[in-house]
Formats: sequence, C-alpha cells, structure tokens
Amino acid sequence: MQCRPHCAACCIAPSISSPIPGMPLVNGISKPAGVRCIQLDEQDRCKLFGRPERPTVCGSLQPSADMCGDSREQAMLWLSGLDAATRPGC
Repeated sequence: MQCRPHCAACCIAPSISSPIPGMPLVNGISKPAGVRCIQLDEQDRCKLFGRPERPTVCGSLQPSADMCGDSREQAMLWLSGLDAATRPGC
C-alpha cells in the first residue's frame, strides 16, 4: 500500500518519544500527539525519510488499510485512538 498524498496523519496524530531533529524533548516526548512534525515538508513528506536520524518508530509505521482507512480523517482518528490506548498510564 502507498501513502496517500498530503496525508501525514502518521506524522501528526501520534506522540513520539524518540528524538526528532529540531523538536525539543519535553517530559520524555519529542513530538506530542496532534502536533505536526517539524520534519514534514510542504508536500507533507518526511524530510528524514531514509536517513539515520529518522526515529525507528516512524519507519515502523507502514501504510495499511486499517491504519489509513478511506481518508486522512479516518487515519487521524485511528492513529489518535492507538496513541491514546498505548499512552503510559492507560
């Protein structure tokens, strides 16, 4: 499955605790849930794709019918729900 153009839901919806160049680490989180990753370009593509500084977790998120749904909105909802369900203390 290919990523939907201009989606970037996986780079916005979930929180990321791994260091991301250009994003400060605050309370163990470098990218809070719902915040656009600073490494997205104007086409909503990752500027770190294929580079060693890209967080491993980002590479582990592969597009799938379940995750991406039929729209960016569905992807945002699915990923936001997954983030909430896997947040420490839940």
